[in-house]
Amino acid sequence: MEESLKMLPESKKIEAFEERGWFDIDIANDPETIPIKPGEVDYLRKKFSSKVKTRFANFIAFNYFEKLIRKHKLIIKDVIGLEHFDSLKEGCVITCNHFNPFDNYAIYHVIYKSLRKQGKKDLWKVIREGNYKQWSGLYGLFFKNCNTLPLAKDHTVMKEFLEATDTLLKRGEKILIYPEQALWPNYRKPRPLKPGAYSIAVRSNAPVLPIFITMEESEYNNGVEAWTIHILDPIYPNNELPPKERKQDMLDKNYEAFKKTYEDVYKTELVYNTKAEA
Repeated sequence: MEESLKMLPESKKIEAFEERGWFDIDIANDPETIPIKPGEVDYLRKKFSSKVKTRFANFIAFNYFEKLIRKHKLIIKDVIGLEHFDSLKEGCVITCNHFNPFDNYAIYHVIYKSLRKQGKKDLWKVIREGNYKQWSGLYGLFFKNCNTLPLAKDHTVMKEFLEATDTLLKRGEKILIYPEQALWPNYRKPRPLKPGAYSIAVRSNAPVLPIFITMEESEYNNGVEAWTIHILDPIYPNNELPPKERKQDMLDKNYEAFKKTYEDVYKTELVYNTKAEA
């Protein structure tokens, strides 16, 4: 990436990335990722120490984010389609547009009572390798211990990751994956989706539950937008198709669901400002 782009404010950087079609690159100037080593992550939290850290981190996170909600620093205006989540008794891959570091908690906030009715208490989250390795302090605690499943460049670690996601889905857990891959702050449009989430779903023969979050000005006039959580129809693998086509079929249906929700809510056609020569 050109140095001149790195120095742009977020809104201008988003415009530049959209023009170039760089939809899967993070807007933040993240440092170089420190690789995860084989055996470093206890993906299934089997160790006693992992269980203790996870319980502690989730307790801290719950209170931290609920306080943000009470103070209107995280505003959830409405939830549409919770019945779609309630209908899924099996494990599933949840997909969502990624526009804010806290959007994963917004999802957890609206489904946690339903999770408990299903005998579950946690939402598992797939995260960047860099987020797992490079954060310290409070957010480092969350990234390492709040039921996170870090991706990795190392093939052995990725095998551990895939075996863990398969185990979790088959025991009925819900795993949140951002198929857009990158975080674009306050970007309202759905972006092209990457295939990883659907590969995981096909591998475990699990449904995908698309969630699209829309934004609008809030009544509090504090610069924080109010979010509406749209929980859409589940997408099931078509087992009559070969695995590769099955994966693409789920991706296409997910994208169309995001697109329709965007166009219905914002009353505008989804158009990207990507230049042909970019």
